[in-house]
Amino acid sequence: MCLMTVNSYWHNLLPARQYIKTGDNIFAGMELPGMIKKNVSLHMHSSSNLLSIGGNNYQDLIIKPGSALPVAAKPGMLDLQFKLFGLIPIHHMLVDVVSPVKVIPGGQSIGVLLHSEGVMVVGEAAIDQGGKKIFPAREAGISVGDLILKLNGKEVTGENQLQNLIDKCGRQGKDVNLLVKHGNEVKNLRINPILCDETGRYRVGLFVKDSAAGVGTITFYDPDSRVYGALGHIITDYSGKSIINPRDGKIVEASIKGLHPGKKGEPGEKLGVFKGKSDIIGDISKNTKYGIFGELEKGLKNPIYGKPVAVALTYQVKRGPAQILTVLDDNKIQSFDIEIAQVLPGNQSKGLVLQVTDPELIQRTGGIIQGMSGSPILQDGKLVGAVTHVFINDPTRGYGVLAENMLKEANLINIEQLQKKAG
Repeated sequence: MCLMTVNSYWHNLLPARQYIKTGDNIFAGMELPGMIKKNVSLHMHSSSNLLSIGGNNYQDLIIKPGSALPVAAKPGMLDLQFKLFGLIPIHHMLVDVVSPVKVIPGGQSIGVLLHSEGVMVVGEAAIDQGGKKIFPAREAGISVGDLILKLNGKEVTGENQLQNLIDKCGRQGKDVNLLVKHGNEVKNLRINPILCDETGRYRVGLFVKDSAAGVGTITFYDPDSRVYGALGHIITDYSGKSIINPRDGKIVEASIKGLHPGKKGEPGEKLGVFKGKSDIIGDISKNTKYGIFGELEKGLKNPIYGKPVAVALTYQVKRGPAQILTVLDDNKIQSFDIEIAQVLPGNQSKGLVLQVTDPELIQRTGGIIQGMSGSPILQDGKLVGAVTHVFINDPTRGYGVLAENMLKEANLINIEQLQKKAG
């Protein structure tokens, strides 16, 4: 029973993998009870002699109970075996040692364009005709993810415009000739619109989406590589089930012209405007559960944080006061007080539980609202995460993603390089 209890402790309370900075104790951020320290030895194997004790570097070490712990002298990977009484393996852990990373916090409002032209096919919608389900667009060769660029030679600029043009052609007894982009291939497809008994309109059986996915917030950018991260969560299709491939997606400057405060059961939102292609400031290369990522065309200015700040690794984030940066008026970045109520390292995309405490932010927005996604969270001068979600029943509370996870996704904390060093 004793061995089972010790095993259960390690597997429940210690991670299988941990990130620390150079210069840190190898157990930075972890509390080891005295009972465990007295009975467990540590068998360590590192890449490139990264273990340091008393000014000497080692590749392999066995640390007996009660002995001084080494620090991580340089970047690399560390393999730890925990052995009870020096004999019985009870836990295995990998430690990634990274150089301190600094980025410039964001806070700027952006518009997200999933593609630079046309509308995207995000789903199929059966046409009911005499009890029979018909899919004209599918039969013509259109599939989810395609871009519809033109209809009968006219540029397609939005979903309502496309719907009206299709209905007009149907009422005139004409086919529609669609210019469609499928991957890198562009093709012309002819479709006969069908009168839908349910809607009374001519349709081709598609759900489409404009290029604009809405307003969000930049979390950080790296002044050296111009790599940025934003939103803190993934962009999905209309159903919320399928991930949208941004392909030639762009981010553009946005200006906040109004606010709809959030209420219990009714999420609020920022009312943003952006011109589109004329205000492009960067591309979108990745759309992931940790946000969107890409490269800026030029650096952005942050009047509150003009210089890079350190990025907190997960073990450095704690419960307590913090601040978020976001825009409520035009392009003005402001700092507002929040509380980090919980840190959940095991929940990769919702690793922070947040409580808004700033009276001005609560008065103006009710708390967290749509458009704040990606707003950087700072604690003790470090970037610790980004706002991602609001609690529907309490807009003063919400979730955030840990900055460490966003930086990994942006390749600013490079796992592959560490693995090569370990080899």
